[in-house]
Amino acid sequence: MAVLILGATPMGDPNDASPRLREALATADVVAAEDTRRTKTLASALGVQITGRVVSFYDQVETDRIPGLLEEIRAGSRVLLVTDAGMPSVSDPGYRLVAACAQADLPVTCLPGPSAVTTALALSGLPVERFCFDGFPPRKRGPRQAWLRTLVTEQRAVAFFEAPHRLADTLADAVEVLGPQRPAAVCRELTKTYEEVRRGTLADLAQWAADGVRGEITVVLAGAAPAAADPEDLVDAVEEWVQGGLGLKDACARVAADSDAAVSKRALYEAVLTARSQ
Repeated sequence: MAVLILGATPMGDPNDASPRLREALATADVVAAEDTRRTKTLASALGVQITGRVVSFYDQVETDRIPGLLEEIRAGSRVLLVTDAGMPSVSDPGYRLVAACAQADLPVTCLPGPSAVTTALALSGLPVERFCFDGFPPRKRGPRQAWLRTLVTEQRAVAFFEAPHRLADTLADAVEVLGPQRPAAVCRELTKTYEEVRRGTLADLAQWAADGVRGEITVVLAGAAPAAADPEDLVDAVEEWVQGGLGLKDACARVAADSDAAVSKRALYEAVLTARSQ
């Protein structure tokens, strides 16, 4: 069946390749690869022979390759897109081709698998029930600090990639903007021989990185602690729930749970009683 297939590839250990990826490498009519040599090396490590045509698909040629790949799919070909490691489109080439297929009403599917983002989140030891991914930070200090300032009140965990030669500067800026006590984790060389996860405060991690770090890096920042709310500001919200039929204690619990800022049910209850007595 004619289709674009996004294939997640191992970050380091070839054994992380899914059976579906092995099959797709062996049977796709066209394999579009970020680095054709690395893809052929991966296929060899998996004992897979690529029978289709292999074409390069890296950042500098991505736009030029799209029309030809669309024509291949229209003609009935199965086109497999793979990047060097992890999931295409996630800080790697791919999303433009997916968007072009969607616009042309051509089918797209995905072979799930390795991702440095979710692997780092799981290993971080931080609360990551809610998170965002920010790709690579700006390279220059001014824009990088401006980006960090947007995270001062971000309550979700934040995952991002960083080049090893810029990690020390980024963590030093994070200490300055976000504060030395913000918890974080630096994950390097995930799934590879020298995998390492460093957990601690930003101050601890900045000191560790100052001597230089090698490898592919994923950083996870803990979300900011919720700002404390003034219970008096939420009295009207509690009273609205009471007027709707909730008991006072239940209304206080509901408003406390719904508030983006930290506030206790007891403090809300007392604030309501105080307001009613005035």
